[in-house]
Amino acid sequence: MIDRRLFTSFDWMLFGLVLLLAGIGVMNITSASASYRMSGMPFYLKQLYWLSGGLLMVVLACSIDYHILEDLAYWFYGAVLLLLVLVMVMGKTSLGATRWLHLGFFNIQPSEPMKIVIVMTFARYFSRYPLAQGIGLREIWYPLALLSIPALLIMKQPDLGTAILVILVAGSVMLFVGVRWSVIVSAVATFIPIAYFSWNYLLRDYQKNRVLNFINPERDPLGSGYHLIQSKIAVGSGGIIGKGYLKGTQTQLRFLPEQHTDFAFSVFAEEWGLLGCLVLLSIYLVLVLWGLQVAERCNDQFGRLLAVGVTAMLFWHIVINVGMVIGLFPVVGVPLPFFSYGGTSLITSMTGVAILLNISMRRFMF
Repeated sequence: MIDRRLFTSFDWMLFGLVLLLAGIGVMNITSASASYRMSGMPFYLKQLYWLSGGLLMVVLACSIDYHILEDLAYWFYGAVLLLLVLVMVMGKTSLGATRWLHLGFFNIQPSEPMKIVIVMTFARYFSRYPLAQGIGLREIWYPLALLSIPALLIMKQPDLGTAILVILVAGSVMLFVGVRWSVIVSAVATFIPIAYFSWNYLLRDYQKNRVLNFINPERDPLGSGYHLIQSKIAVGSGGIIGKGYLKGTQTQLRFLPEQHTDFAFSVFAEEWGLLGCLVLLSIYLVLVLWGLQVAERCNDQFGRLLAVGVTAMLFWHIVINVGMVIGLFPVVGVPLPFFSYGGTSLITSMTGVAILLNISMRRFMF
């Protein structure tokens, strides 16, 4: 029998924030793709299709106890790790990157669900093995091993942006658990040789160019620096109140690359200006703070770590994407949650929200 308190404790505020962001996102995708000549289904209809799948995921996830994830975390980790290996063997290559796996009726990007799975895995590990004094040099090796394998596989695709996100999300969980100063000092001491090795042996030429063009976009204004230059023009041209819906010149004349995916925020900034951006970012701020409140109200360590990890995932997506389109960070191809077009990304974000809703609904039971 289902406990009626689950329904009365449903977090409508969290759910409403997500629907609001997704609704604005669909409207923005409609504008961003209005100038496209398409023979198939429009992008905004595809986004609504994936949003419906995400809402179904919310219903299914909320109907089970989130503690089941604690028992299944390592199984999910192994399954997604296997998918990442299969991507390297038989993945679909697009624009020089092999990130997609064809599974019959649809394609999947396994690096996306790894963001959620690494949160589950770390939440299980640190809830089963609590560290009163924080994570020291002895205790950090096992979590680092769990993190390094998928991170390296994702970098190999190559997908530097997603790999960075997986590392940041896992790092956020570890910081919440507590990290000793010896680990922080050691991390700083090893950063320089790791950065040197990565720059010379891991990063592809186009990834190096993204970093160099971030420092000086004018070095290749018609090549790899084009994205950043056009994005900053679109954001700046919006002014205070914007040019109006469907009236952005950078968007409608298609000067802005990837305007319905990674640079969707640039489209919004051009059409709605500074005031519109402040409203949108305020909604995201409330969403992040609400996720932290869910973690604070949770009565068990696994749920608390799970909520912190999911909230960190959303937070880093927002920070990196917005920072990327306004020139604060290099272009790394990170979507804006619930806003940018993309099925796998939207389903992953909706799954994260479903976990937060699940934790919030069951806070009185433990």
